[in-house]
Amino acid sequence: MLDITRSSYYKWVNRKTPSYEIEDRQLMDEIIHIYNKHKGIYGYRRIHIYLRVKRNIKVNHKRVYRLMKLLGLSAVIRKKRKKYIKHTPEITAENVLNRKFEEHLPNKKWLADVTEFKLHNGLKAYLSAIYDLGEKKIVGYKVGSSNNNELVFDTFDLAVKDKNTKGIIFHSDRGFQYTSPNFKFKLDQHKMIQSMSRVGKCIDNGPMESFWGILKCEIGYSQGREFKDLKDLKKHLKDYITFFNNDRISLRMATQSTALP
Repeated sequence: MLDITRSSYYKWVNRKTPSYEIEDRQLMDEIIHIYNKHKGIYGYRRIHIYLRVKRNIKVNHKRVYRLMKLLGLSAVIRKKRKKYIKHTPEITAENVLNRKFEEHLPNKKWLADVTEFKLHNGLKAYLSAIYDLGEKKIVGYKVGSSNNNELVFDTFDLAVKDKNTKGIIFHSDRGFQYTSPNFKFKLDQHKMIQSMSRVGKCIDNGPMESFWGILKCEIGYSQGREFKDLKDLKKHLKDYITFFNNDRISLRMATQSTALP
């Protein structure tokens, strides 16, 4: 029925599983565990880093890629953003940051913005956040049902609490909250330097825009996931930002993984 020789059959029956196949099976179990634990947001690059940094397993990224392909696993992919429309720059506050996004020390450069979510009940919700370029972490955030001054001001108050803020560059777009005299007064109180993107130049606040894309993709919002109400959204955002700040594997950790023995 199988159209094979008798000797081939018994060779297969008595075959001993090679060590590399045993290792592959163990690796596949690890990969499945990591992939499911983080709800499919890690691709082969981050899982490779995770295995080296968190599990201390020496493995080549090509092997991880091959095994994930065999398992049919791939990371959640972000949707491509629309191209930016060019506008003539106008000055409200100088663009002090000037796209100098390289920073390794905390409390030197902060980025701020507000993003919108549509809820299953038909209402809208807003997330205001401040991102530290040096720490690569969210240092303050607030979720609310209205995009108003209070939302942004409360976020700012949470971020500056118990911090030496003197000289921090605070960069944002030209939203009405950030251009208000009251917000400028807050920045001056904390001896911070205000910086603003040019009109229509979202790329001037690139890392913050990138964080929004990552967050919405990895909590499933970009793939059509709906949050039933504000309470439900708050819970998922709290869990994700805690994960992002403390546990999320980033590709910059690849340099750490190569230093392992």
